Amino acid sequence: MEGVIDHHVRALLSGLGGIDVCVTEFVRVTHTRLPRRVFTRLCPELEQNAMTRSGTPVRLQLLGGNSESMARNAERAVRAGARAIDLNFGCPAKTVNNSDGGACLLQSPHRVESIVAAVRNAVPTEIPVTAKIRLGFADRSSYLDNARAAEAGGATELAVHARSKVDGYRPPAYWEYIGEIRAQLGIRVIANGDLWTLEDFKRCREVTGCDAYMFGRSLLARPDIGLQIRAFCEGRDYTPMNWREIAQLLYTYYQTTQTLYPAKYLGNRVKQWLAYLKLSYPEATVFFNAIKRHREPEVLEAAFRQQLDGNTEAPATLPSDQKNRAA
Repeated sequence: MEGVIDHHVRALLSGLGGIDVCVTEFVRVTHTRLPRRVFTRLCPELEQNAMTRSGTPVRLQLLGGNSESMARNAERAVRAGARAIDLNFGCPAKTVNNSDGGACLLQSPHRVESIVAAVRNAVPTEIPVTAKIRLGFADRSSYLDNARAAEAGGATELAVHARSKVDGYRPPAYWEYIGEIRAQLGIRVIANGDLWTLEDFKRCREVTGCDAYMFGRSLLARPDIGLQIRAFCEGRDYTPMNWREIAQLLYTYYQTTQTLYPAKYLGNRVKQWLAYLKLSYPEATVFFNAIKRHREPEVLEAAFRQQLDGNTEAPATLPSDQKNRAA
């Protein structure tokens, strides 16, 4: 989720409800001692007791393959205000794996254990140290070895994405492996992968027996999926967010972030989010097509007005004088 779920998105989504914990994008750890500003840049919530505005705890995520450096920087992160450290052994990106980070470490379970143990020993006992893995690297045969390694290293919780690195994000997600991991470990196991709908959640819960779930891409595609699940588990009725409510959420995000990027990138983050929303809302495709070639504020504002007014079929248009000014 690098470059996608920043602190602005965390604030909006946690403000909706249905989310118990947020995890940051990863902080890349090499052999250097990172300064405080690196941690606070990716996790400004450190200045607010590591919580979003709505009071949702935020875990700082570290990624790297050197146990000593990971331990040193975890300690520095705690001094910067982190209240929990999450360790990334799941990122499948080629650039990350070629730099000794993420899922490539799953080829050596002893390294997973060593890194978790080093971080666990470096931070105070009251600071949770959690980890995320995939089912393996080239295949899924090492799923239990790596899960046991994380537990042996002292992980408080383990999130498991139900695919190998080579599987990437191709369906299906192999939830049955998570169920076996949960049965074998004594720590909490969190299920992750292909939880796009409430029906997916129901099937995953039946297969895995887990009581906790992690959402990434699916939370961007369906921002209230957590609320839907919570209402179901509590036996309450819930009406999912309609497109106009989603458009308002997106507009709030646009207003919050539009001054943070150069003019030539205006609207890029909105378009990025729409790419996920298109998976759940057909109106998002119409909206995306209306703005995909534009970065002029007037065009974007006009397109948003159409969505918020319920006019989701017509392309965004501008009065001729506005078009001239935008050009």
